Amino acid sequence: MTAPRARLLALVAALALLLTGCGLVSSSGTFHDATLPGGARPLDGARLTVTSKSFTEGVLLGKITATYLAAAGAEVTDLTGAPGSASSRQAQLNGDADVLWEYTGTGWVNYHNQTEIIPDPQELWQAVHDIEKSEYDLEWLPPANFNNTYAFAASAPAAERLGVRSLSDVAALPVADRTFCVDDEFFSRSDGFLPMLEKYGIPYNDPNGVPAANVTRMDAGVVYTATAQSAPCNFGMVYTTDGRVKNLKLVVLEDDRKFFLPYSGTAVVRGEILERYPPVRALLGTISERLTDDLMQDLNARVDIDGEDPADVAYDWLKSEGLVE
Repeated sequence: MTAPRARLLALVAALALLLTGCGLVSSSGTFHDATLPGGARPLDGARLTVTSKSFTEGVLLGKITATYLAAAGAEVTDLTGAPGSASSRQAQLNGDADVLWEYTGTGWVNYHNQTEIIPDPQELWQAVHDIEKSEYDLEWLPPANFNNTYAFAASAPAAERLGVRSLSDVAALPVADRTFCVDDEFFSRSDGFLPMLEKYGIPYNDPNGVPAANVTRMDAGVVYTATAQSAPCNFGMVYTTDGRVKNLKLVVLEDDRKFFLPYSGTAVVRGEILERYPPVRALLGTISERLTDDLMQDLNARVDIDGEDPADVAYDWLKSEGLVE
């Protein structure tokens, strides 16, 4: 057994144990068999390992990718569902994984400790692309048209009652109506809640801004329900592609002063893999160009709300797009 293969098997085993300990089941190898239309096999003979983070959207993107690349003829090892950002990222840096969906904001802030806010999605992608290519020979392919960033939302009745469509509209409300639900992590981030309030001219713990009593800190999952009920807050922090946004009929407010960093979804591939298997670039581009905020909300909801298996959702979507048979 070669050293790289032994390392890979050890990684699979470690992930399986860790995921089981977290009450999850390793998703290794669990994607649907499929073929490309007409039986084309541009990746015949290729051996690829696809990884992902463990949250729903990451797993879905991983399953879509694993299914599609296998349909194109590759022998795919499925390491989707790696816990946290670090495990999947480290697997790719080590050469134990070849393809990973990432977010430009994550690359900029978490991996390269940058603090500058670059509001233009394409400019941010280019900056991350250039650093990653030069330092790690990781190719961040052109980003998809979805942005899983932070945002604030309100229930549809509250948005209509208060007449708000943007965060500047919220800043213009009477102090008593500026009530927020956030989780602890977002409250404490250097690019989170408090700097956002400063950006919009309504500083925290200020009687003319947002008094401390107007902010309720709670678990991230509970924020969505609280926002839908407009109690105890009119406005809650959400992720823009979360399936609960559409399911609960929440209105996402425009970040009109461009405070939040873009988190564009991007397929990241090791440079040597693209050199060895050039069709990978076009195949991933075919997936990427179809992904939007609305679509990701729908796919995420099928898993998180309807309880469907991510592998089934991934296969159904690829088939509905005519990408696999």
